[in-house]
Amino acid sequence: MENSELKEVTSMPRIGDIAPDFTAKTTKGDIKLSEFAKDKWIVMFSHPADFTPVCTTEMSGFAIRKPEFDALNTELLGLSIDSIHAHLGWVNNVREKTGVYFDFPIIADIDMKVSKLYGMLQPNESETAAVRAVFFIDPAKKIRLIMYYPLNVGRNMDEILRALYALQTSDKYSVAMPLDWKKGDKVIIPPPKTLAEMEERLNDDSIEKVDFYLAKKSL
Repeated sequence: MENSELKEVTSMPRIGDIAPDFTAKTTKGDIKLSEFAKDKWIVMFSHPADFTPVCTTEMSGFAIRKPEFDALNTELLGLSIDSIHAHLGWVNNVREKTGVYFDFPIIADIDMKVSKLYGMLQPNESETAAVRAVFFIDPAKKIRLIMYYPLNVGRNMDEILRALYALQTSDKYSVAMPLDWKKGDKVIIPPPKTLAEMEERLNDDSIEKVDFYLAKKSL
């Protein structure tokens, strides 16, 4: 691997990193990420191109379910490597044809600055279109979860909302989530760290136990 290629790969943001800052033009005016959505979560997502079929279904999905993101104290932030004029034309076209309005900022990343900064450009997929990436960024601007999808497979909005709610619930109650967890399901209690805590766990009949290291409770 060439040094330049290695640098590009290793500079991609990872879970736990502070989200790389940037300024950009959007359909709702200029933004600076570090100053955007103060005290809120951000779901930032890229799509390959305006006026394309899969992207239209995905962006419509985000728009239709925006009230659910609002209820989770979360701002949406879209992106593609298109001009602001293309974005505005697409937003207007979709609203005219379907009645769905993309009422959230969409970054016009025509110079690919943000796409490259976040590893959204993956050359084996495309050198000029961003893959379908999703970054979950918490109020401290820390990246908490990353999803990547190829150009030809649309995302699952239920999973995006499920993951967002799971992250927020885990933070609030200091718990973990088991396989297929959804709102209302039992959560996993952190395992004991001492013999005394282990004995206490084994004698606690108020929780569901597989063994001392795997126990669940309702919130």
